[in-house]
Parts: sequence; structure tokens; C-alpha cells
Amino acid sequence: MRTSPDGLHGALVRGLPSACLVTGVEPLLIDEACDLLRRAAREQGFADREVHFIEKGFDWDTLLADANNLSLFATRRLIELRLKGAPDVGSAKHLAELAARPPADTLLLVAGELEPRSQKAAWISEFDKHGWLVVGLAVERQQLPAWIEARLRSRGVTLEPQAAELLADRVEGNLLAAQQEIERIALLRPGARLDAAAAAELVADNARYDVFELAAAAMAGNPARALRILAGLRGEGLEPPLVLWALLNDLRALSRVTHLAARERSLDDAFRAAQVWSVRQPPLRAAIRRLSRAQIESLILAAARADRMAKGSLRGDAWVEIEGLVARIAGVALAA
Repeated sequence: MRTSPDGLHGALVRGLPSACLVTGVEPLLIDEACDLLRRAAREQGFADREVHFIEKGFDWDTLLADANNLSLFATRRLIELRLKGAPDVGSAKHLAELAARPPADTLLLVAGELEPRSQKAAWISEFDKHGWLVVGLAVERQQLPAWIEARLRSRGVTLEPQAAELLADRVEGNLLAAQQEIERIALLRPGARLDAAAAAELVADNARYDVFELAAAAMAGNPARALRILAGLRGEGLEPPLVLWALLNDLRALSRVTHLAARERSLDDAFRAAQVWSVRQPPLRAAIRRLSRAQIESLILAAARADRMAKGSLRGDAWVEIEGLVARIAGVALAA
């Protein structure tokens, strides 16, 4: 049986399977589904839990011997196998066999992130056929505001549409960060109804130095503030890829808006078509007045160059490159 993390609650009403694979591309959804299965297993008398990490060279013979060796006084067991990427051929064969014939008095829980292409492997279909296959699909940007709003509503907090958009802009591409914001807001404003201004205030209070504040200061043309925030982020040990992600997020939004503005009747129409909402627009509007389309594309290429440096595929100091990038976004003309 195939289901989603959201459908798992209903499935568990009918009881637990003997074997379950929880996968997808969203670590948060995988972890939440596994927590739910572990809790259900404890409630149904699975007192023992074993955890194994499936890596190259894993000792399958010992695991299989132990799994099938039940003593007279054995209790029901949860055997949890954690994947680190797609398994090799040998591991895939053992996983398929375990899905088809799991040990007695055992719940086999296999969990780990797998890309969509890897989810089509033959061994995975054995869990769908003989047990449960729980797949957490990616939450796309257009789905994220409703996802955030629904989770906060379940905690008694109501978000107005623009507030949900603001939070979605902040955490796009990172469901773990989104969940942290949801939990923080529910804790700080229980039972509240939040508009965009209230959400922006909560977001601004989240940290002394913030990658989104960095991007906003640079886009607004405030180099002194932007470089001060950048120095603070570096001092706090933030990794360059996260800084670059925030800068690229706004640069790509600028690129979309400027391309659309060439065809739309007005800049307002271009912002709406690019789904850049009013709470995020002021710094971007300031940047559009200052930067040409060619300059924006050049800055995107510079950010990609800094990212390669940060990941070691290009020689150079990523932080120096980012500092120059921030200064250029903010309007400082650097010497060649």
C-alpha cells in the first residue's frame, strides 16, 4: 500500500504493517512519519527497538541471523534501517526480501531520503506490494503558503494570505526552517490572527543577524548595513551557501520581474505575475531603479561563482567573493 505522510494517521487506524518504507525528498516529512510509526509501535507492544545504518559494507548476514533468531521470551521488536542514499545492488536485494518476508513479531521500518528516480527501483515496489510505502513529496513554492497556514491553523494560529506569503518567502526550499518558524510563532502568539505586518515583526525578531535582512539591505542600496550584517553572519559561523541562497533568491526574483516588466503594462503587474508580494517589494523596487537587466544577470553569475568557491570546485575565497557581491548589489562600484 502506498500512502503519504498526511495519509498515515488514517492508515494506522487499520493497524501496523509488518514492513514499511518511509522515503521522499523532504527530511522533515520523513522524520515526522517515522515518529508517528514509532509511537504507534510502542502503543501496540513493540517494546524493543534496534537501529542500523545501511552503508557500503553493511553486515547483512549478522542482521538477518539476529532478526530471525527469536528466543522463547522474545518481545515484539521494531527494527529500524536507516538509508544514506540509494542502496547498492546487494542491499537492495536484502531489503526486497525483508519486505516480502519480514521476521516474525517484528515491524521493519526502513527510512531515508531518495530522489524521485531512485524511488522507481524494483526493491521499493516490494514494500508497496507487501507492506506500506510512505512517500513525502516535495512541497513546491506555490504550495508552501497553504502548507504553512494549515500547520499554524492546527496550532490555533490564523495567518492572513500575505502573512503566509511572507513566511513562505523566508523559508522557501527548507521545510525544516518552515517548521521551526511555525513552532516559534505558535509559542509566541498562541491563538492569534496575524497579518503581514505582524508576521514581518516576528520574522525580524528571529535573530540578531539574518540572511534575509542581509539581502533586503543590499537590495535597498544600503551597503554599510549590508556589509555589517554579512560580517555578523560570518562571525556567527554561518556557512556561505546559506548566505548565497538568500541573495540568489532575491536576484532571481529581480530577474523574473525585469523580464516580465518588459512585457507587462506596469511594474505592479510584473511583481504580481512573478508572485513577489507587497511585503517583499520595497527593497526589490529600489534595486530595479539602480540595476539594469544586464547587471542583474551578471550578479547572478557572480553568485554562482562564489557558490562554486564555497563548495571547493573553484579556487578562491568564497567570503571575499560574497563581500564583493553584496557591495555590488548595494550599488558600490568596485574597481576591476
